[in-house]
Amino acid sequence: MTAATCPSVPVALDETRGMLLGLAGVAIFSLTIPFTRMAVAELDPLFVALGRALGASLLAAAWLAWKRAALPPRSALWPLAVVAAGCIVGFPLLTSIALRTLPASHGAVLVGVLPLATALYAALRGHERPSRGFWWMALLGSSLVAAFALLQSGGTLHLADLLMFGAVAVGAVGYAEGGRLSRTMGGQEVICWALVLSSPVVALLLWLDGPHIGALAQVGALAWTGFGYVTVFSMFIGFFFWYRGMALGGVARVGQVQLVQPFLSLAGAAVLLGEALSLANCLFALAVIGVVFLGRRMGVRR
Repeated sequence: MTAATCPSVPVALDETRGMLLGLAGVAIFSLTIPFTRMAVAELDPLFVALGRALGASLLAAAWLAWKRAALPPRSALWPLAVVAAGCIVGFPLLTSIALRTLPASHGAVLVGVLPLATALYAALRGHERPSRGFWWMALLGSSLVAAFALLQSGGTLHLADLLMFGAVAVGAVGYAEGGRLSRTMGGQEVICWALVLSSPVVALLLWLDGPHIGALAQVGALAWTGFGYVTVFSMFIGFFFWYRGMALGGVARVGQVQLVQPFLSLAGAAVLLGEALSLANCLFALAVIGVVFLGRRMGVRR
């Protein structure tokens, strides 16, 4: 059988494309923590979380109108609600509150357990069956970032740490459900419809948070820059790459690419916020990238 007729060739190409698209999404998401930290330095965390969702929903509505996209099927409404709860409201809100007190570099490392949480949820839902070797690599990578977090926090976890882990839990659910739904709807439609369908609730919550809006005129350019990035890139454009990547390469496998996200975020925090980038950070980064490479070679049945 030739390569042209071998069914494993297109599968391998899809997985490679999925990994590359996932990496592009991770590169965009990696700056979310530093830019969120920049935004909440002057803006209320609730306004940042809800405002970015509402702003992105306007972009999503424009994209859907431009593409003349069909309404989502009834069977997709519940998964879209889960995506909205996890990725559009839960993760941004919890991280915005936590980053009021946590350095961006510390929060970025805690997000490193997201690949394991995403793969675990996908496995529990029965969508994918990672091999034992894959789980060992996922556990090893997540253990590395957890150990890094404990070293930086002096061996104890604080309330802000717990909020970040809560953000990881709800984000993993949203990522996994969105990645699965993207196989039938397309990644762009998934995030756009999740944003549009959640916009009435988001707008209501933002209106109830009205007393904070009067102070917006006093906010500086740096905070608005951070808010603009998390609205346009973190909440909208990044998901185009991310969900398409998971649709092609699988939730568990492409989710492993997230293991490099904390260290891209560390570099972003150093450049954007002037936070220190130590030798220990670089060593942990190299170790985690090695785990991602090994995890890429482990089998995942879909």
